[in-house]
Amino acid sequence: MPAIATAEEVLGKYELVIGLEVHVQLGTKTKIFCGCPISFGAEPNTNVCPVCLGLPGALPVLSRQAVEFAMDAAIALHCRVNPFSRFARKNYFYPDLPKGYQISQYDQPLAERGYLDIHVNGASKRIGVTRVHMEDDAGKSIHDGFQDSDRYTYVDLNRSGTPLIEIVSEPDLRTADEAYAYLTEMKQVLQYVGVSECDMEKGQLRCDANVSVRLWGAHEFGTKAEVKNVNSFRFVKQALEYERRRQVELIESGGKVAQETRLFNPDTGQTVSMRSKEHAHDYRYFPEPDLVPLRISEHWLHEVKSRLPELPADRRARFVSEYGLREYDAQVLTLTREIGDYFETAAKTSRDGRATANWVVGDLMGLLKAAGKEVQESPVSAVHLGELVALINKGELSGKLAKEILPKMFETGDAPAVIMEREGLKQISDSGALEKIIDEVLEENPKQMEQFKSGKTAVLGFLVGQVMKASRGQANPGTVTELLKKRLS
Repeated sequence: MPAIATAEEVLGKYELVIGLEVHVQLGTKTKIFCGCPISFGAEPNTNVCPVCLGLPGALPVLSRQAVEFAMDAAIALHCRVNPFSRFARKNYFYPDLPKGYQISQYDQPLAERGYLDIHVNGASKRIGVTRVHMEDDAGKSIHDGFQDSDRYTYVDLNRSGTPLIEIVSEPDLRTADEAYAYLTEMKQVLQYVGVSECDMEKGQLRCDANVSVRLWGAHEFGTKAEVKNVNSFRFVKQALEYERRRQVELIESGGKVAQETRLFNPDTGQTVSMRSKEHAHDYRYFPEPDLVPLRISEHWLHEVKSRLPELPADRRARFVSEYGLREYDAQVLTLTREIGDYFETAAKTSRDGRATANWVVGDLMGLLKAAGKEVQESPVSAVHLGELVALINKGELSGKLAKEILPKMFETGDAPAVIMEREGLKQISDSGALEKIIDEVLEENPKQMEQFKSGKTAVLGFLVGQVMKASRGQANPGTVTELLKKRLS
């Protein structure tokens, strides 16, 4: 009798295929087609005008800053920015869409054919980016929070007209971990180039996942389900893992996967059907008659490219090669652009990249975390931290004393030399002063002296420690060790 396959063995017969559509709110001060301000948490329906309210006769005017932010994102994702692109009307009816259509890009997007490299379990993989296109956001339907929410839905149109880019990946992702790594890397890249803060709690980054399964070795894609508006990377992983199980179980039981849109419920960890999946023709796309096509000259494109900062992957590689950092330290020091800038300023001051990295990654970040601060809020300036490391390397300060001084720097914002002078913490390297302390220590520890002379050289560490203790940690440990060896021999 053949063995009954386990659930994991059944799942293992199928390959998961994932494509992600990421909507990113651009960090402009005003909306994409009008001058209304963008401010999260403003009183409902106060940041609106005839354009974003969709009133008859109001004409949109494209924001140059929104276009440049979209170009920044496209270039950072290694896309080809098209010299000619065009806006279109995407027609659908919903209470928070006052125009009855969304202004988006359809057959002629801003940019195409890019990629993003990810790293999962020590392996690298390149994920294709199909396109980056621009569009305006809808308003917000509020279904709860009011006394009569059981009968009415409220609409806030402050968000209507907020500039978005949609980043569409190729179906190159094969696991939930790969999807998580892709989203994490993308968020970091977009924050680095200053396109968006990508704050998911404020709706600045939202993700739709297209998910299907197929037998390993099959060439045709399976029927995909779309999971919409998942609002955290952790929930994206959970939704993908649930969809994998759901679709495999459905196929194995003789059913068929329906092409539909589903919503993820974080309370249950499950997706639920929302509606049948629309096709492009359902939206009745046609060119937006109130906007001229967008033309991007070579000069404009070069101008935007020249302003872009170094990307995180390039910076990580440079930190390893230029400063001799470990991969882990390079990753931590490039988590944000601000951390990388801080480290580089400190390292240039200390002229010791590896030692500086250890102080930033370890001691400084520990103090910042305890204080609930980001590196850009650090009371210890990058220059002062670099000076601290330099003082250690010059032999004017021991590592132990430095660890006492750094919290004082954090508390006061003072330079290390100022604190050393004020509190008399300068390292003692003068042989005459150290010999007096050594004499006192040896006089108090005759037993250990005899042990050393009888061949138990390990006791030297104890005696060095006693000298350091007697000098309140100010003695130069290297000089102390040499002087002790001479005296004891």
